[in-house]
Amino acid sequence: MESQGFFGGIIHAFQLSPWSVGPIVICFFISISFVIERYIRLFTQYNIDGASFMFEVQKYVLANDLDGAIRICNGASKAALPKIIKAGLQRASRDEQQIQNAIDAASLEVIPKIERRLPYLALIANIATLLGLLGTISGLIKAFAAVALADPAQRQNILANGISEAMNATAMGLITAIFAMVMHSILATRAQKIIEEIDEFGVKLIDLLTARKYKHSSEKVVD
Repeated sequence: MESQGFFGGIIHAFQLSPWSVGPIVICFFISISFVIERYIRLFTQYNIDGASFMFEVQKYVLANDLDGAIRICNGASKAALPKIIKAGLQRASRDEQQIQNAIDAASLEVIPKIERRLPYLALIANIATLLGLLGTISGLIKAFAAVALADPAQRQNILANGISEAMNATAMGLITAIFAMVMHSILATRAQKIIEEIDEFGVKLIDLLTARKYKHSSEKVVD
């Protein structure tokens, strides 16, 4: 299997025991498609340097240029954090509770998109493990049942084929499960980081807008 390479080994295992290995191979390629899609979303489309972005927004807010701050958000409109910040900025003239409500509403729209399909990777890992176990048991049952009925000259061949089917199913199930679990952990960590930034900078925006409002109120009183 090593000499054939990884995908060559998958093909060889599928040829030897398609009914046992086939469903696991399907799970493996489904998990790859989920990983690619989530990686693109979480590491490129939804991701942004939150601290740098918020620093730029803060400069415009402190200069009382809310339109400029909103333009910064529009410039990175595909990322998750700018959508939340923009929702708060659009309510900057309202009271603190209404700003919070706008941020919460935007978060309820964005966060499910960040977490989408991640639970499926954990599910695939469990299914692949169980399918591997099922293929192992099935292969061993076939091997020992055939040995009991087969001609003595063919027993060694039949036993070897049955054990090969069992081991192929076990190996493919474990490979798929390990891949899905590792990628789930990596992607879930990235998703959690984006969500934590949304929570952190959403609160900071409310404080910033509240401070701005009090500042301008005090300036009017002095005038």
